Amino acid sequence: MKRIDFIRELVQAGCVLLRNGGRHDVYRNPANGSQAPVPRHREIRESLCRLIRRQLGLIP
Repeated sequence: MKRIDFIRELVQAGCVLLRNGGRHDVYRNPANGSQAPVPRHREIRESLCRLIRRQLGLIP
């Protein structure tokens, strides 16, 4: 999945950018307080996207 599409999906789900890192950006879900790093690659594997969604509490 393209990173820009994944970020758009996170923002639409209510997640916000917490901080920028060297190689990752950290996003936070204000609804439950969880946060997860998102790598700065053009493409992010679907398995990693699923893991990030789970860490942010977007999927059970």
